[in-house]
Amino acid sequence: MPVRVVLPADPVLGTEPQEVVARLWKRRQTETGWVYLVGLPSFRDREDGGVEAAEYRVWVRAPDHVRPVDGVDYDQVVTEKLERSPQAVVREVLGERRPSGWVLAKVRDRGPARSVLHAPDCEEAPQGAPLLDVDRALDAAEHPGTQLCTLCGAAQELTPLLRGFDHITDSAPADS
Repeated sequence: MPVRVVLPADPVLGTEPQEVVARLWKRRQTETGWVYLVGLPSFRDREDGGVEAAEYRVWVRAPDHVRPVDGVDYDQVVTEKLERSPQAVVREVLGERRPSGWVLAKVRDRGPARSVLHAPDCEEAPQGAPLLDVDRALDAAEHPGTQLCTLCGAAQELTPLLRGFDHITDSAPADS
């Protein structure tokens, strides 16, 4: 398939960028975008001292260095699409992960609670507060003056770690 390849400017020779028609062999999707394997027309020396037409194959980044030729259908070009990583599949199913850690907000004039533990992306979390790892968050949560935020899910995530999982299932522990 014909394709236009943009050749870079050469400041030493004083040339501007140029477009040449080349042959498109393959296209490949990578983590950083698409690359195309193109065959640029060239010449090579023969053993008998003569010169013959040749092709120089090189991978170039699209769309920076490749342009389509009007009227050409590229559906038949060998195309290697990037396989979805297991992390991408998990992200698609579960959504984006929230930031890790916990944030402790000091509360004044709110009854017995003197602090509230939030996820860092909670609307009620104080901006710029230091992040607590799970052990420090559990230590803070055990304090009688600390509440766990129900808006961001801190209560749902930390309560089983504090009190065990049985209290959330309405089932009695199995006898051993």
